[in-house]
Amino acid sequence: MLTGALLILAPLFLGFALSLENRRLMTVIHYTVETLVCFILALLGLGLGQMEGLAAQLGGMATQVLALVLVLFVANMVGLWLFHRWQPMAVERPEGDVSPGYRRLFLAGLKPLLAVMAGLLAGYYLLPDMPMAEQVATWALMLLLFLIGLQLRNAGLSLRKLLMNRQGLGIALTLTLSSLVAGVALMPWLGLSWHDTLALVSGFGWYSLSGIVIGDALGPAWGGVAFLNDVLREIVALAIIPLLIAGRPAMAIGYGGATAMDFTLPVIRSSGGLACVPVAIASGFLLSFLSPVLMGVFLALG
Repeated sequence: MLTGALLILAPLFLGFALSLENRRLMTVIHYTVETLVCFILALLGLGLGQMEGLAAQLGGMATQVLALVLVLFVANMVGLWLFHRWQPMAVERPEGDVSPGYRRLFLAGLKPLLAVMAGLLAGYYLLPDMPMAEQVATWALMLLLFLIGLQLRNAGLSLRKLLMNRQGLGIALTLTLSSLVAGVALMPWLGLSWHDTLALVSGFGWYSLSGIVIGDALGPAWGGVAFLNDVLREIVALAIIPLLIAGRPAMAIGYGGATAMDFTLPVIRSSGGLACVPVAIASGFLLSFLSPVLMGVFLALG
């Protein structure tokens, strides 16, 4: 577990260390990342489908997901509200029609669920036992992290400016600390060790990472719980961002977690205006680095 948990960090930092200027290559990397995410999530579903006693465990998994989502939501919202009171942020309402197409975004949010369901049904009804699937998923995840590292490095973002964005840095640290507090509160309920519970709450919305990493360390059932918890964060964020961003932008931006720099960014931009964009990118960028680091460190303690 120690080697696997720590090895996932190396590709991310290796990719971030490389600078590319070929736009065509970056386009290829973008589509490769999308394909790899679907492939990895299908393998996660496959592991769930071939898990012994799946039907008997579904009720317990649903309860665990519900507990995670609710406790994390409350802890994150309280923490981000306190940060907003301490460091208020002014938001200008955007002019003109800049709707990001909510129907399209919600449909896109369902894609990871469909990928997992396809793998689950194939594993349960069609495919024979595939013991190599877990190793394939781990290697695919390492390739995905390497490519994401390349994307982060070559997105035209200055690491120095991101780290000096006080609002973005404060939001990222607040979400991280409040999630860890929620993890401490969840320990008696989930029945996991403290370090495994803290790893479970450190996904910050990055479902393709948390599902495979947690599943590799704790088994496919917990991998499914981690995935559902993080994909539901993304879907809930799409719903609450337009409601909160005018009065409490830190809460709206922060709850999206790592997705604030990509998937939920169009909603943040359309609802909060251009002033929210650098804050959202800084917060999402930092959480995208913190998530694999924290999961790797906590799981390595087991």
